[in-house]
Amino acid sequence: MSDAFSTRVLNIATGSSETVFDLTRECATFLREVSRGRDGLLNVFVPHATAGVAIIETGAGSDDDLLAALHTLLPADDRWQHRHGSPGHGRDHVLPALVPPHATLPVIGGEMELGTWQSVCLVDTNISNVNRQVRLTFLG
Repeated sequence: MSDAFSTRVLNIATGSSETVFDLTRECATFLREVSRGRDGLLNVFVPHATAGVAIIETGAGSDDDLLAALHTLLPADDRWQHRHGSPGHGRDHVLPALVPPHATLPVIGGEMELGTWQSVCLVDTNISNVNRQVRLTFLG
């Protein structure tokens, strides 16, 4: 592990339903283990064509609202050119254009500088792929 650069891959089981999976605790644990209290940047990256990373409030309904908004914007029906997999799967491939597969957060004193209600979340609408990887990288 370099003094300036550390990385870890998380394996996340998202299950067989659409989800907004809160990664905040895993990100904080990673930073406690590698940052040594330093300032820097945390990059969160999902190496999948059908998932994204969002900074959003969770637990008060915003996560469900996000999934509902995505259903409105990206309906799971037969309009999509990309048609393999579950019905409407083509929309899962459009998701990363709206919910990007990455986020970069400031780290001050070894901790993420999130707002009071902000959480780091994996957004996964692809019910056919229940296992996801998330790469955390700290650049100090």
